[in-house]
Amino acid sequence: MPDRVAARIAAAFVAVGLVAALAVGGGLFVSLRSLHRQAALATLGDIAQPVAARVRVAGAVADLQRELAATAPVLRAEIGVYELLGGRVVPIRPSPAAVDVSAVTIDPALAPGETSTGELPAGGGRHVLASVTLVRAQGAAAGPVAILLTLPDASGTQALNDLLRVMPIVLLLTAAVAIPIAWALARSITRPLRRLTAATAALPGAPVAPVPPEGPREVRELTDRFNATTAELERVRAEERDVLASIRHDLRTPLTVVGGFAEALRDGTASGAGVARAGDAIAQEAARMERLVDNLRSIDEVRAGRAGLRPEAIDVAAVVADAAERFRPQAVAAGVDLVAAADPGLTLVADRAAVERLLGNLVSNALGFVRPGGRVLVEARVAPPPAPAVGQTAPGGGSAAIPAWVALRVSDDGPGFPPGATDRVFDRFYRADPSRAGGGSGLGLAIVRALAEAHGGSARAENLAPTGARVTVLLPSSPVALPPASPPAAPEDPAGPSR
Repeated sequence: MPDRVAARIAAAFVAVGLVAALAVGGGLFVSLRSLHRQAALATLGDIAQPVAARVRVAGAVADLQRELAATAPVLRAEIGVYELLGGRVVPIRPSPAAVDVSAVTIDPALAPGETSTGELPAGGGRHVLASVTLVRAQGAAAGPVAILLTLPDASGTQALNDLLRVMPIVLLLTAAVAIPIAWALARSITRPLRRLTAATAALPGAPVAPVPPEGPREVRELTDRFNATTAELERVRAEERDVLASIRHDLRTPLTVVGGFAEALRDGTASGAGVARAGDAIAQEAARMERLVDNLRSIDEVRAGRAGLRPEAIDVAAVVADAAERFRPQAVAAGVDLVAAADPGLTLVADRAAVERLLGNLVSNALGFVRPGGRVLVEARVAPPPAPAVGQTAPGGGSAAIPAWVALRVSDDGPGFPPGATDRVFDRFYRADPSRAGGGSGLGLAIVRALAEAHGGSARAENLAPTGARVTVLLPSSPVALPPASPPAAPEDPAGPSR
């Protein structure tokens, strides 16, 4: 098969044209052969009828022989002339073909002047056409008398010659119609495909404008999917640019500090107690950069299914109380009231380290935005199964699979999320107010969402009235689809506030 679409379409048209030509030619051949055969038989009848009429008028058999002998010389050489007299065949001018006329009989149903036609076997497996015209009917003393004329069957050759004269014209007319149609069809397919090829070739280097959908439906669907893919790729590229910009921003300060103190140590500017302060600063900034790298790795591992969650039965009230106690000193130092509450007897089958980590991230994020005298509430409640979206099932396989869910909520009475930020706070490095983010990396809530989804749950953020914010993590009460086991992520994650 050709390797180009246009060539394949042309080949298909040629193949269809040849098949159609063969079919039409075969039908025409059969029809033309039948017409030529009937014409030849009619010619034989036309020759015998006048002779039979004259003999019937004369009324003598001898007149028939004289009439036939006189007529034979003016006939074509391939026509054989015979007289049928009773049961005998009298040759007047034998056929040049080796035809057996001994078995010819006169149809008793014929009336004088009528003609019957047929075929007689000849030498070499061929046949000749034969016509019998009755001159005198049965009942006379000499028996019936008839004229037998034979003619070699050339109808096949004549039909083939007619086809050879007609078919070239038919093929030329067919080509004149088919070639423009094939060209238009191939162009309607190859032109949008060439555009897609050119756009695909340019895709790695720069953003590609949407390709207008053209051509057949399948090509238009392919174009639409290509446009959707390029749009998604551009979105991912923009996200990667934002991530890289955020990483550069978050690494610039610690690198500046590390570089400054390292230079001070090298040129002797830091001496005595300054050496220890320089070492502490370098260690702190190095730890900060290490946390940033670990947080990035944690998100990728959770999303890729390598987090190694180890489910176990958890006393949710105890985990919530422990999370509040861990951050109690930080809350007291900030003048914030940190409260924990949970429904009694609430249990959850999940990875304990992951649950402690996401609660720690939520509490740390809330404490970073609450003013002195404010309040942070950490609670765990029984929640109904989440309502599935149209055409989807609820997380965890639907409400029939998991009758009860657990909602972990952290609320605060701080300034809340800026307008339009609640859908983006779980993105990597997103910080709605970077000037107030302190030393946070903007990864805390991204890790929360990744851990929730790894358990088959979800996370959402919302603003409270009149002020404040709430982040809710919805987890199934039993595991849904856990990744293969590997060492769990560390429970501590001082990622800092993300708002």
